[in-house]
Amino acid sequence: MGWDIVALIVLSIGIVYAASLAFGALRWNGKTQALRSRLDAARPPVGKRTVDFGDLDGLPAPVQRYFRTVLTDGQPVVTRAHVQHEGTFNMSETGEQWKPFTSEQWVSTHRPGFVWNGRVAVLPGVPARVHDAYIAGEGILNVALLGLVSIADLRGKGELADGELMRYLAEASWYPTALLPGPGNTWEAVDERSAIATLTDGDTDITMQFAFDDQGLIETVRAEARGRTVGDEIVPTPWQGRFWNYEQRDGMLVPIDAEVAWLLPEGEKAYWRGHITHLDYDRASAGETD
Repeated sequence: MGWDIVALIVLSIGIVYAASLAFGALRWNGKTQALRSRLDAARPPVGKRTVDFGDLDGLPAPVQRYFRTVLTDGQPVVTRAHVQHEGTFNMSETGEQWKPFTSEQWVSTHRPGFVWNGRVAVLPGVPARVHDAYIAGEGILNVALLGLVSIADLRGKGELADGELMRYLAEASWYPTALLPGPGNTWEAVDERSAIATLTDGDTDITMQFAFDDQGLIETVRAEARGRTVGDEIVPTPWQGRFWNYEQRDGMLVPIDAEVAWLLPEGEKAYWRGHITHLDYDRASAGETD
């Protein structure tokens, strides 16, 4: 085979790959926008609402200390958040196969929901695109190579929805006014360093235990049974999120770094480590924007 034929084959493969990459990105972006539209459509109207430290009376002591540390009395509550991350994701269920990722996430706090759009570099030049979402009581997990070849496509209520709402609640230290007591949000004392939060959204009801550090900041969030995808099954498994490196963002103290892990019988199995690269908010007392 002559070199001209080899070059032609390589060029053809490159063109097909580039076209597949571009078409996959275009198709995936369309799906992302559709999920975002569903998230916005599920939001009820939100009037002006501000933080009132008077509402903290009766809450567990570590929870009161947390709100007084990270918030300011009278500031507007967050209605939506836009978050961008970078970090690494462990692709192996049994070993250590960490791959870089970048992601963008849109969050609604009224009613609770989010859309996470991730891009994981599984191989050089071969990204896996991931949608992880909770919208109007439904959990969604969609993974596709190049945005075209489906690896996982799960959606529904029950354990999947519970697990996604747990993710929303665990990450609420990024938009901490969402943790304030109110309809659907309650707190129960455990001890001087921890408390249990219960979040109800329609038929979905979840509880998680929050642990606070010496400064009153959320250090870990734990679920005794969060749905872990194993093959085609969802297996309830203890889970933990860890948060640190708090910074002031738009008048609130929020963690910039996080790690999440399954707590397996053989030990802790971390699978996501991320750093926030961008974070902004819409407020209840201001005009909301995309």
